[in-house]
Parts: sequence; C-alpha cells; structure tokens
Amino acid sequence: MTENNDSLDLDNELKSFNTETGTEGELPYAVATLVLGILSILGCFTYGIIGLICGIIALSLHSKDKSMYEKNKAFYDKSYKVASAGNVCAIIGTVLSAIGLLFLLLLIAGVALNG
Repeated sequence: MTENNDSLDLDNELKSFNTETGTEGELPYAVATLVLGILSILGCFTYGIIGLICGIIALSLHSKDKSMYEKNKAFYDKSYKVASAGNVCAIIGTVLSAIGLLFLLLLIAGVALNG
C-alpha cells in the first residue's frame, strides 16, 4: 500500500514541478513521427512503396507516444501536438500511397492480361 502512495506522491510532485517551472517534456518520437509523416506524403509519388513504409512506421511511433502522453497529459502537451500533426500526415500519406500502389498493381495486371 505504501508503494502506491509513494508513486502517487512522486506523480504529484512531478506535476507540480512542471506547472511551477513551466517546463514541458518531449515525447521521444514526436519529431520522427512528423518527419516520417511528411515523407509518407512525398513518398506516395514514388509508386507508393516508400510512402507506405514511412507512413506505417510513423503510425507505429505515434502509438508509442500516445501511450506516454496518456500517462501525463500536462507534461507532454506541446510535444503531443507535433506528434498529432505527424499522425495526420502519416494517415494521409499511407492512404495516398496505398491508392497509388493499388493503381500501379492494377496497371501492371492490365498490361499483363492484354499482352
């Protein structure tokens, strides 16, 4: 029972420390998520393969950041906004890349069937 109280006290001290000093934490993959999300949009013009890879990695990294953010929302607030922007870019890039790849595969199948 004392371990839970010690953990709770530590969490309260961390929250009060952050609000008093105005410092905020950085999510470890926020910038990487944003960069990969943007690359996934740009990568959709390369037959969809690069965009799909970057988008899937960005979505995976964002899920890790989101779980950290849920534990302490006030501490990671600004950094989470960067990660969310990357997540939106990753979703857009992944969808566009999947459509591009599907179109390419249908084009190849059509050429192969028609000789």
